[in-house]
Amino acid sequence: MRKGGNAGRAVAAAGGGLVAWGVAWAAYSGVREPGAALAFGGVVLLGELLRVPAGTDREGAPLATAGGLGYALLGPAAAGVSQTAAVVAAATGAAALTARLTAPRPRQGRHGRHAQAAPAAPPRAQAALRRVLIVAFAAACCQPLGGEEVLTGMAGAPRAAFLVAVLAATALWDAVLSAALGAAEGGRPFVPGLRDEVRGLTGIASAVCAGGVVMALAVRSAGLWAVPLVALPLLLTQLSLRGHAAVRATYRQTVTTLARATEVAGYTPRGHAGRVSELSVAVGRELGLPARQLTLLAYAALMHDIGQLSLVDPVPRGATEPLDGERRQAIAALGGEVVRRTGAPAEVALIVERQAHPYREQPLAGRIVRAVNAYEDLTGEAAPLEARLAAVERLRLATGYDYDPRVVEALTRVLARHSTRAWLDAGADGKDLG
Repeated sequence: MRKGGNAGRAVAAAGGGLVAWGVAWAAYSGVREPGAALAFGGVVLLGELLRVPAGTDREGAPLATAGGLGYALLGPAAAGVSQTAAVVAAATGAAALTARLTAPRPRQGRHGRHAQAAPAAPPRAQAALRRVLIVAFAAACCQPLGGEEVLTGMAGAPRAAFLVAVLAATALWDAVLSAALGAAEGGRPFVPGLRDEVRGLTGIASAVCAGGVVMALAVRSAGLWAVPLVALPLLLTQLSLRGHAAVRATYRQTVTTLARATEVAGYTPRGHAGRVSELSVAVGRELGLPARQLTLLAYAALMHDIGQLSLVDPVPRGATEPLDGERRQAIAALGGEVVRRTGAPAEVALIVERQAHPYREQPLAGRIVRAVNAYEDLTGEAAPLEARLAAVERLRLATGYDYDPRVVEALTRVLARHSTRAWLDAGADGKDLG
């Protein structure tokens, strides 16, 4: 049994148990300071309704997280751990229900089948449980200090410093949770994922933590009227993130369409670019690449064969691996020039044009694309197990000049771990390459 799966089930069990306990306790003892619960619950609800599309940012709803943290930092008199968890979970659930009810229904064709794909699913339960766990952690840090007397005794700089320390610990706890959930999904190992999450704390996470602190301090000083004033900058930030996510989604679609040009023209097999991109990103996660580098890697892997459009006669099966080095480099150079004309980042063009060079002259992302593309060229979509094992062994034997040994080892681990996918069905015969 994989450790990642155990971690995912543990997080789900802890979050679900905390929500159940919070709701039951609130029903039994009543809601303390219902005005604060409604105000902060409304911030969480609004943040979830305006959630940034999944897969584009580490924090999909910064306003909702800041509102939950601000509510947790008000102290035990306003909301203990159980009530904090209940309010945040109720607001997140209400947002998910609203999104489901207001989403347009898919149209049906003449034969009763859906003519278009169903709308995107509401915010994932995993993200909701993660938020409940981090705001409950922040509330628990405030709870053991003796209650309201100690917290109200802190004023000015000491109170602000205490809240900042609590949020620093909460941010680290959030990084651990995110890394564990990433491992549970099978996308990346825990330790590289944790490093990536810690690096990400300097971005939007710092603004979220600062917003939570300011919101809690402002409510203590000016009352609940301060909540919308403090939440407004984070709301504008989240709206900007949504706009940026839409631009990135459009660009991703453009890149995907451009990558399919080689398939439509008959230069490469159908689905080749997508398979290379998916496997390259998995190897990049295995090696601990940060989120931005993974995005650039995905773009480069999608367009790595675009230079073949300049060929008069297509390469059989689009496999450039059997070609001599000079011809591979010429095709890659033409591909890099095409990528530059698309307006892609300079790093993407560099990865594409250097993919046929000796690996020591390539950036790490280029080494990944080179190895993964070679594996795909040697196997294809439906190669038998023996051919896939032979392809991995061939890559291992060529690590002195053509392929980076670290990349080949990471590729081998990914192929063995994802045995249910089409990359390598090692699990079918009870074999283990890891």
